[in-house]
Amino acid sequence: MLHRKNTKLINKLSTALFLAAITLSAPSHSKPVKNTSSPKKVVPAADLSAEDKLFVELREAAKVNDVAKTRTLGSKLESHDLSDYVLYYQIKPQIYDKGAQARVDSSADAAVEAFLKVNAGSAIADRLRNDWLLVLGKRKDWANFDREYVQFVLNDDTQVKCYAIQSRQAKGEDSKQLGHELKNILLDAQYFGEACPEAAQGIYRAGGLSKQEVAAMGRIALENNYEGLAKKFGVDDPIADTVKKARTDPAQAFREFEKKEWRTGRENTAAAWGVIGQFLAKKLDRNAIKAYRLQHEAGHHQLLSPESQEWKVRTALREGDWRLVKESIEGMSPAIRKRDPAWTYWYGRAQKELGDEALAKETFQALIEQFNFYGQLAREDLGMKIHVPKRVIPDESLVKQMSENKGFARAVRFYDMGLRFEGNREWNWELRTLSDKQLIAAAEHAKRIGLYDRAVNTADRTKAEHDFGLRYPTPFKESLSPIANSIGLDSNWAYGLIRQESRFIMAAKSSVGASGLMQVMPSTAKYVAKKIGMTNFKVSELDDMKTNLTLGSNYLNMVLQDLDGSFALASAAYNAGPSRPKLWREKLPRTVEGAIFAETIPFNETRGYVKNVLANASYYTALSSSKSPSLKQKLGMVSPKASVLSELP
Repeated sequence: MLHRKNTKLINKLSTALFLAAITLSAPSHSKPVKNTSSPKKVVPAADLSAEDKLFVELREAAKVNDVAKTRTLGSKLESHDLSDYVLYYQIKPQIYDKGAQARVDSSADAAVEAFLKVNAGSAIADRLRNDWLLVLGKRKDWANFDREYVQFVLNDDTQVKCYAIQSRQAKGEDSKQLGHELKNILLDAQYFGEACPEAAQGIYRAGGLSKQEVAAMGRIALENNYEGLAKKFGVDDPIADTVKKARTDPAQAFREFEKKEWRTGRENTAAAWGVIGQFLAKKLDRNAIKAYRLQHEAGHHQLLSPESQEWKVRTALREGDWRLVKESIEGMSPAIRKRDPAWTYWYGRAQKELGDEALAKETFQALIEQFNFYGQLAREDLGMKIHVPKRVIPDESLVKQMSENKGFARAVRFYDMGLRFEGNREWNWELRTLSDKQLIAAAEHAKRIGLYDRAVNTADRTKAEHDFGLRYPTPFKESLSPIANSIGLDSNWAYGLIRQESRFIMAAKSSVGASGLMQVMPSTAKYVAKKIGMTNFKVSELDDMKTNLTLGSNYLNMVLQDLDGSFALASAAYNAGPSRPKLWREKLPRTVEGAIFAETIPFNETRGYVKNVLANASYYTALSSSKSPSLKQKLGMVSPKASVLSELP
């Protein structure tokens, strides 16, 4: 490709600078720590060229920051067509240690600067700039940090944002404003790093945050079992022991705190009951509502973590306490309330249940043009049909342009090597500035070359013009339809599930061993095969598309029958196993709408899964027939019922 040819010579010069900049021997490090944000290990496919196999090996060495190995492998790949990645994989281990921490003593400055200059505007340059900003922030080199930060396109790293806060504070910006921004940044503990506690400490010392606010930030980390990180906030949390106890034994924490609540200040009492309520709610313990009502009486909602605030609403929903639902959402931090349409929808429902029809309608109106679970529910609450917008037909001249796009071709190059993480990075990079019509054309191009997941992902990004046939494609219909029809399975529901499970990637593999379009586990496959008479089934056959669809569809139908025809329970069972939704149903305090059951599923992944699968199914129904789908009807009602042991895996 033209871009590769133009940069190959310059990348060789960058390699020379890099080799001159690095030290001859790597320092000793502790045992490598797995970086959970990195893609899983890739084993080179047998049909790759020898050079591409070396490239995959280089990538794996770079993931664990093996300086010596990346240098050796990189020297053999200077003529590789992905020479910028070859160089990136050699530079990265020089700026991270084997514990995946940015190295203040990195000696790769010249190599980084040369790489960023040569590869300006590329996805991999933005990735390296992200890495480099972590080094510069750790060094407190604010002049160079600021220079690079304004060029960081994606700006999606929480640690980098926290270093940016530190840089602004060093320049004397208003501490109150910085404290407000920091609180909005730290909504998700899993992305915390040392930069964020440092920023909080600095702003606290300058009077921009109160001691209670800093303690609340550390509490978010502690709730997520990041004790070391929580301590780095540098403020003693009077309820830290209660938080630890609630995380491991919320029932015991409830009993213990009831005895000592009177000795605790009002703010800390509110925070403690909020944490206890959260962890009781995740266990579906009936005392969760009592804990949250005690918290509500004490006030100080702003000191609750995002998880505690959200589970307060979910707990009130399970109990049917609509006033508490309404007041809890009103007490949410604005940033938490805005990031999920759930809270807009349930606020409207609370208004409706409390008799304020006018305000309820006004609230629902804010959601009806959102193409998601809550947009569908809001439309039904307003007596409107779930609809598919008018199709914008892909422009053939634009489709041709997309087929010639070097970035998309580069992504396909990665897909061909089995490197989907890098392929998605390159593909998504090209989408950043596209108009709706261009996105539809890019999605059509993806569909034509069999990249259905990219077609879905790309078409999903349009704002005003849409092609739902690309958002909700039906590949392999000639195989799925006969299977579904033969067992009476709703094929639209099956498609909704496949879209969520694999995005139509036939070779999809999960970290726990599920595979194929319907992500069937080997043990499940063996069970279903035996039940339906596939006597000679071998697990290796799961990679066959028709076999995967046959076993997955039959299992989906089995869990539906086992769970009394409830699509909400069966969708949950397909993701989490049949025993869990049975237990969740058994612990319901009353009969609830399927939407409330879905909202209060204690597993984050399964909760999102059920909502997405059933919303997908509605759009597939709307696309495939003149029948108007009803999400509420599909969700049904879910009643408490004693669990019956099932043989289903």
